[in-house]
Amino acid sequence: MKNYFDLTGKVALVIGASSGLGRQFAKALANQGASVAVAARRVEKLKETKAQVEELGAECIDIPCDVTDEQSIIDCIAAVVDRFGRLDILCNNAGIIVWDDLLHSTTEGWHRAMETNVTGAYIASREAARIMEKQGSGRIINTASIASHGGEAGSVSYYSSKAAIANLTRALACELSPLGINVNAIAPGVFATELTASSIDSPMAEAQKASLPMRRFGREGELDGILIYLASDASSFCTGQVIYVDGGQTCKM
Repeated sequence: MKNYFDLTGKVALVIGASSGLGRQFAKALANQGASVAVAARRVEKLKETKAQVEELGAECIDIPCDVTDEQSIIDCIAAVVDRFGRLDILCNNAGIIVWDDLLHSTTEGWHRAMETNVTGAYIASREAARIMEKQGSGRIINTASIASHGGEAGSVSYYSSKAAIANLTRALACELSPLGINVNAIAPGVFATELTASSIDSPMAEAQKASLPMRRFGREGELDGILIYLASDASSFCTGQVIYVDGGQTCKM
């Protein structure tokens, strides 16, 4: 019987793996047999991720990478191929939130959000695709958000950047799918991470939770299934999709 979710022999790179969802993604991929490269700016946090991945029995390397620096991304991809000889799965997970209602926003904040959340994913996808094209196969998985679905007040740059990630995913799928490279995005709802800590503990959080069909926020591990599906042979005919994992939040938006 074939295990469609087995990633043994595959090489995965998770960018933005120093904490939160990126760390969870790295561990999930390792649990399915993949060798994993983890990349981020925060070197000490990244070493913690590497140690946790290795505890699962997977081979892992950690690579300092700043997604606002094009050469840093290029060097990161090259380091993965130099170590493992291939790259099968790219997870673009680096992201920031700049709290910037329009009237008090700055162009610097806008550019910082776009460079981190969108431009970095574009460059990493381009460089990874050049490797995957030679292999004739690959998976690119972007981290979108429920913010890809609609806008709200309070962070014009974040909502704009996540909408851009959704359409970047679709555009890449149109170009790369004929080359055997599937491109999809996971769009999480509210999960407890460093990025969401300020909002998840706010007085408004309970009201927001009560408004969700499932009446709760996401728990650690609840993105693992969709990640492994998109990384594996199980998703061989799935490309260009933005898949919301949000407790039903977007079905009410």
